[in-house]
Amino acid sequence: MEESSYEIRAPLISKLHEENQDYSPVSEVNELPEPEENSPIQQVALTVPTTDDPSLPVLTFRMWVLGTVSCVLLSFLNQFFWYRTEPLSITAISAQIAVVPLGQLMAAKITDRVFFKGTRWEFTMNPGPFNVKEHVLITIFANSGAGTVYAIHVVTAVKIFYKKHITFFVSLIVIITTQVLGFGWAGIFRRYLVEPAAMWWPANLVQVSLFRALHEIEKRPKGGVTRTQFFIIAFICSFAYYIFPGYLFQMLTSLSWICWIFPKSTLAQQIGSGLKGLGIGAVGLDWSTISSYLGSPLASPWFATANVAAGFFLVMYVVTPLSYWFNVYKAKTFPIFSDDLFTSSGQIYNISSIIDSNFHLDTAAYNQEGPLYLSTFFAMTYGVGFAALSATVVHVLLFHGREIWEQSKSSFKEKKMDIHTKLMSKYNQVPEWWFWCILVANIALTIFACEYYKEQLQLPWWGVILACFIAIFFTLPIGIITAITNQSPGLNIITEYIIGYIYPGYPVANMCFKVYGYISMTQAIAFLQDFKLGHYMKIPPRTMFMAQVVGTVIACLVYLGTAWWLMETIPGICETASSDSVWTCPGPRKIFGDEGTYGLVNWFFLVGAIAPLLVWFATKAFPNQEWIRLINMPVLIGACGQMPPATAVNYITWIIVGFLSGYVVYRYRPDLWQRHNYVLSGALDAGLAFMGVLLYLCLGLENINIDWWGNDLDGCPYASCPTAKGIAFESCPVIS
Repeated sequence: MEESSYEIRAPLISKLHEENQDYSPVSEVNELPEPEENSPIQQVALTVPTTDDPSLPVLTFRMWVLGTVSCVLLSFLNQFFWYRTEPLSITAISAQIAVVPLGQLMAAKITDRVFFKGTRWEFTMNPGPFNVKEHVLITIFANSGAGTVYAIHVVTAVKIFYKKHITFFVSLIVIITTQVLGFGWAGIFRRYLVEPAAMWWPANLVQVSLFRALHEIEKRPKGGVTRTQFFIIAFICSFAYYIFPGYLFQMLTSLSWICWIFPKSTLAQQIGSGLKGLGIGAVGLDWSTISSYLGSPLASPWFATANVAAGFFLVMYVVTPLSYWFNVYKAKTFPIFSDDLFTSSGQIYNISSIIDSNFHLDTAAYNQEGPLYLSTFFAMTYGVGFAALSATVVHVLLFHGREIWEQSKSSFKEKKMDIHTKLMSKYNQVPEWWFWCILVANIALTIFACEYYKEQLQLPWWGVILACFIAIFFTLPIGIITAITNQSPGLNIITEYIIGYIYPGYPVANMCFKVYGYISMTQAIAFLQDFKLGHYMKIPPRTMFMAQVVGTVIACLVYLGTAWWLMETIPGICETASSDSVWTCPGPRKIFGDEGTYGLVNWFFLVGAIAPLLVWFATKAFPNQEWIRLINMPVLIGACGQMPPATAVNYITWIIVGFLSGYVVYRYRPDLWQRHNYVLSGALDAGLAFMGVLLYLCLGLENINIDWWGNDLDGCPYASCPTAKGIAFESCPVIS
């Protein structure tokens, strides 16, 4: 952990500690600790309550009803809307806000009669006021329904794209194993990623602030507003404002003013387009533009935002322009920013022409069609993806290896605990063998499914073992990076690369391998983040574990049931737009291997491994230069990992807001930052979610649109045009 970046400023903490006396809930029963006893992470010390009331009921009737309903409803709606041309994602924050009045209503109206009084089965449906611990568990259930179930892609591909028979039972095995497998990795690494105070998971602070704003009784400061009042005001403003970028004036998503000045210039539009170009000068006045890919910038620590900014500017404004204008890999033949596949003449590659009737690669047809080409920027994103993974492993070994070793040794000894770990120590922990049982059972069931139903799933048993090895190898280093920076490198590129290289021509096997390697790791990170949320909110670990498991299983059943119903009842579902869904069939050997055009991109693995070494040597050579330790190469190199589909305007606006919040306000108005930063983030998310759902249900389902220049998203029609001489592309001028 780069401790120098989080040194506690004692006077500031003492001042804010005193102010916290006015904002503590009346229900809390423990005294606030002295500042030096608080978390060593300043953001956590300013945000997370350092008290606990173990007497609060947790597994209540209200929790089970509202949690189950939230999980089922969000699972159904997210899967139902996923199949539509314009999918809609409904986040857990919608349920987190909606259940508050419902919980309070149930507390007021449901009988408080005690059933089976005097026996070991005694219980009541109404144990008292709706409390924050119930609310946290309901949100965990909602998170299960709000997260995507990637394995649905596998089932859809087999049933719809490949027209092969697959039973509901087999589909359920695939979906449950992929979603639950991450519990195993999470259980193994929770001692490294949940218990240490250094692993602080910044995104959780938004949730903590929101829970506190919704449940704590505050004294209104003179001339100001309480956090609850501030949340309501910000929520209403966010809700009302989103009607403009969401429907009436969609150009607010990306204001690319350079394109307006030069409406006929391809070069100017390549430079100025926020959605299809370099985005110089482009800005988005839309919270969904800001937070949709990198998460809320208000939750990102400034050093992480600065690393993302440095990596983005390096790739977007140095490497990409130089590569394009020096025509590296025939760059000018293709758009400067695109995720399409192209022929050597700059036309969109017809993937279906090189796939045989069994959906395997037709080598003869491929040789006739010619090699695949990518836009230079897209090729670079694969390169930085390779480099980010090797940089992650080396960075964690160099900067966190000692911590991992010390944590491993202290697991069997009495260890130093921060205030939150001390408060949690009174609860029964989840035995590690529970996680091992889940892990072993899932791997065994997965191997059985892949071997017994090999015709449908295509993945051999050794592929399952290899995928699990990749997942367990990367969970710890990626978990550490996520826990301290809120940026998470992905395994999607490396899993596609590995299985495509050693087992080419099997698209379903590629998808299954990606699910068991990449998605199980992603699920593990999500479970660990939820565990840390429970750690901060003092939820009994076994209760938290139960909510995660039950919520995940319910979500799997509802997601698959909804998808199966839609695939069985809607004729032609997915078929009109499925031709490019099997683009991985040719395999990376045809792109990045010895038979491909972009073999040199593999050197990025070495570049990524060397980069953290340079920073490490610099910290040793200049030990007094604290800023050097803030350089996080996995985050810096992998900054553009979300591009595409993320665009320049997403990054530019995210960086601006992150700078204002994480540096300006945090540095110069820490009192304002403490009270309102994370609450504002939650309010903006909630307002956007509710208005987004309302617009979709009222107008989107009926395809009611407003056709005017303000709804031309980018206003840069030539930004995607090639600039090589003689290349004809749809709606683009031909340069002679």
